[in-house]
Amino acid sequence: MTQSHTSPRFTGVVPPVVTPFTPEGEVDHESLAGVVEMLITGGVAGLFALGSTGETAYLTEAQRVAVLETIVRANAGRVPVIAGAIELTAPRIIETAQKLVAAGADAIVTTAPLYTLNSQAEIGRHFRLIAAAIDAPLWAYDVPVRVHTKLSIELLLDLAADGVIHGLKDSSGDDVAFRRLVAANRAAGSPLQLLTGHELVVDAMLLAGADGVVPGFANVDVEGYVRLFEAAAGGDFDAAREAQERLNERFELVFAPRGYSGDAMGVGAFKVAMQARGFIAHAGMAVTVEPLAADAIAEVRAIAVRTGLAAAPARA
Repeated sequence: MTQSHTSPRFTGVVPPVVTPFTPEGEVDHESLAGVVEMLITGGVAGLFALGSTGETAYLTEAQRVAVLETIVRANAGRVPVIAGAIELTAPRIIETAQKLVAAGADAIVTTAPLYTLNSQAEIGRHFRLIAAAIDAPLWAYDVPVRVHTKLSIELLLDLAADGVIHGLKDSSGDDVAFRRLVAANRAAGSPLQLLTGHELVVDAMLLAGADGVVPGFANVDVEGYVRLFEAAAGGDFDAAREAQERLNERFELVFAPRGYSGDAMGVGAFKVAMQARGFIAHAGMAVTVEPLAADAIAEVRAIAVRTGLAAAPARA
């Protein structure tokens, strides 16, 4: 059955918003509101709430709703907000998504089922059930590193043709498949908005035809991604490449912590750099994630200073 929702346009820079925590492990709503203001002032075109960068998997459902409420309140209608309803299967996703829509989400994004072993046909039914049960446009989130399922081009375009999904956030790491999807989507009349989630190749993905980017590192350097997108949108891909190379130089701080989990290393480094820039009060992670040790924090901060992201600490 075709869905009747008209999806807001999610193009340009649509960062996944970091979830700050207090030293006691509670959500720091004051810092969260400040992050939203920083991102909007920096020129983003939308906000992606409750994604991987927002550590949504570690939050209770009540915390997820509260996080979204803070983001929506701080945003005050200035840009559209898409919220991640990340749960095991369609019935649980529907319950979460309905609460997020009630809390102010303009659209919902979700993945293929988690933990279960499904065919592409069953995954299609999963998205159809969710779309039919929520009063908001639905997006697909292709992130096989976390879900262990790759969404096929055929499935995505079939769902788009029926109005089930309105867009895709691609975090698959499969640039060949993404380029093929861009071409197939264009040939089908562009029913899908396509966002890339890969921070280090945004210039190439925009050149290929992506509508925008969902960069976690925009929480650290939003101006850099806005500059990159504006250059690409204006057809100046030399300037876009230069902006990308500058971002990539700064992104090296993510690789400074060694011997940590993917969540601790990536988002942990973001938070250290955000704290160094004064964007959040504390750099703590969700309660089960290993905190970065002092030497890793010092190395992240050193890269932030060396690349011009943060000022050098004052000498005692």
